[in-house]
Amino acid sequence: MPQKRRSQAWTELKQAGNECFRAGQYGEAASLYSQSIQQLEKSGQKKKEDLAILYSNRAASYLKDGNCNECIKDCTESLELVPFGFKALLRRASAYEALERYRQAYVDYKTALQIDWNIPAAHDGVNRMTKALTDIDGPTWREKLPPIPTVPMSVKESLAQVGGSASSPQQNGVVDNKKKAPGPEAVKKAKVLKEEGNAFVKKGEYKKAVEKYTQSLGQDPTEVTTYTNRALCYLSLKMYKDAISDCNEALLLDSANIKAFYRRAQAYKELQNKKSCIEDLNSVLKIDPDNMATQKLLQEVQKMK
Repeated sequence: MPQKRRSQAWTELKQAGNECFRAGQYGEAASLYSQSIQQLEKSGQKKKEDLAILYSNRAASYLKDGNCNECIKDCTESLELVPFGFKALLRRASAYEALERYRQAYVDYKTALQIDWNIPAAHDGVNRMTKALTDIDGPTWREKLPPIPTVPMSVKESLAQVGGSASSPQQNGVVDNKKKAPGPEAVKKAKVLKEEGNAFVKKGEYKKAVEKYTQSLGQDPTEVTTYTNRALCYLSLKMYKDAISDCNEALLLDSANIKAFYRRAQAYKELQNKKSCIEDLNSVLKIDPDNMATQKLLQEVQKMK
């Protein structure tokens, strides 16, 4: 009996890691993924695909916690095991971008688009990197790029066969769980839980509201306003990185969501990230040029040192 228990352990640790990740406990999730990796390597099974997912999941945890260097290491490890894993590419691109390593980020975003052209996060990333690199290197910025790998047809075909579209709306979000469209029952439950969360917000009980919104997203992870509402709570609770994560999720689902840009800008302001804050506020003003709150916040932030 103990033998069977041991062979299951890595999957149980992975599952526990996924649950911690969904609950926003990213440090705990990373630790569980580390244990799972150790168990799987010890078991001698050496399943490349399983190990690649574990490294990519741990990378997502590191990314959420702002540990970009570790995220990059794990994504690279994952991509060595299974080349052209789109989640690992996107996570590594996000980490490179956060570290202002824009050339490497551009290459990863472009590579992801070769795998699946319909990834909003990759299109947005390419646009941001193009702008940043043009500002830094001028019109010849492309000449300074590392080579962009060519994705073999076999990779694109295998993705199509398993029915996995890289454009599922959760690239950097909930680990290893596609955001499938929820059934009508789940949508109903999610709506009730979200309304309970809204009621707690009105009373100023933000922690209780976060619990309700988290439960609601468990039922329906495709509802944009639940992410932006939870982000508002995280701002009030001074949990700025979590607010940014929720705004990122919202923008993956709706790339022109004003509340997501504005709340992410508020979080960046509190984290003293003036550059990202201004970018997000300008994104709001492109969509809604007369937005007074955004104009006011932009003036405040521009005065920041």
